[in-house]
Amino acid sequence: MNWYSPKKPAEIAESRLIQAILTGKFSINSNLPAERELAELLGVTRPTLREALQRLERDGWLEIHQGKPTRIRNYWEEGNLGVLSAIAQNPKYSPQNFVQNLLSVRIDLAPSYARLACENNPARLSQFLGELITLPDDPQTYTQADWTLHHQLTVFSANPIYTLILNGFRDLYLSMGLLYFSQADARRHSSCFYKDLLDAVNQNDPTAVETLTHCVMLESLQFWQKIDLNKNIGGIP
Repeated sequence: MNWYSPKKPAEIAESRLIQAILTGKFSINSNLPAERELAELLGVTRPTLREALQRLERDGWLEIHQGKPTRIRNYWEEGNLGVLSAIAQNPKYSPQNFVQNLLSVRIDLAPSYARLACENNPARLSQFLGELITLPDDPQTYTQADWTLHHQLTVFSANPIYTLILNGFRDLYLSMGLLYFSQADARRHSSCFYKDLLDAVNQNDPTAVETLTHCVMLESLQFWQKIDLNKNIGGIP
């Protein structure tokens, strides 16, 4: 059984404010309502609201100066990884093309951590990839396997920054992965990738691993663009 701790009032207030910012209810460079009014709108106490505001200031959503209204920052230009993680955890409110933009970043990052994984932990990587060769052909299995592969690649790379960045998008990755891997072509594409990646690792060829990963990440973005288009026109429920 999985146990989940209920959200604290400050976390609920923080989440509601993020959603209000992402939907434009509180627009960039506008000011939040006064503290008393905002606390009433959110249904929390003023101390709870202050805690939520401090967290949002830390991540780059807000600019707070004592005695002045609280400003909504241009979070795309002034925010940090906390903003990115929060958007990933609120996919319903994420901006258009957010997933495509993340996949574009993955094209830049994944080849590097895959190459490092091959250089630093080839035996462990080979063993792990060997377990992916005979996956059951269903979206759930492929989604979990693909997430685990990228997570392990970052771990085997011996650069924990890659892992921390990836972990910020776990829930979004698993959610969008189900849509992506609902396509049989996408599953076949990844299955071929796992086999070819295993061959490159067994040949102790980090350059081939890097090149292969770059090509496949680029092709994955192209797959997603087709899926996203179909979803927008009602082709996928």
